[in-house]
Amino acid sequence: MTERHWSETVACGWLEQKGLRLLEGNYNTRFGEIDLIMTDGDNVVFVEVRQRTSSRFGTPAETVNKQKRQRLQKAAAHYLQRTHWDNGAPCRFDVIAIEGDRANACINWIKNAF
Repeated sequence: MTERHWSETVACGWLEQKGLRLLEGNYNTRFGEIDLIMTDGDNVVFVEVRQRTSSRFGTPAETVNKQKRQRLQKAAAHYLQRTHWDNGAPCRFDVIAIEGDRANACINWIKNAF
């Protein structure tokens, strides 16, 4: 497991305040890493956390390109199979886009991002 970036810690706490529950963080597979795996009611939520100091060169959410989405989907399928969540539980992919630094973080939650 890799060490969490401050933005992942902030995102996790923020989502927990919204009622989500953490299952696992920094889930690594040969396909890639999932920053946060959470539940929202009966839904399994795979969360990609992106942080940028400013949006001068694009927003944090814009950095989740097609290749990144495909890697996340493969990693999520691996997680579901490994943990036996593949029994038809609804899943979704969210993006937490954080702009600014730790002291002045502006959080944008994009549900069902892809």
